Amino acid sequence: MANYNIIFNSTDNSELYSSVECFLNQHKEIAIVIESSYGGKEAVSLDKSTAIKLAKTLRSEINKIEG
Repeated sequence: MANYNIIFNSTDNSELYSSVECFLNQHKEIAIVIESSYGGKEAVSLDKSTAIKLAKTLRSEINKIEG
């Protein structure tokens, strides 16, 4: 199994630094950790079917962005 983390940082337009980290945890779930500029972290673990639903919903919302 691959061992890597993917980190997405907030946009340059954001006044706050925040990041989203995604990785496969030891329970074979998708773990998502959101870290705020205030130093707080929140995490969620998703099973495969829920992660797929999240990806589809995110893609649908992205498609609504104009420009």
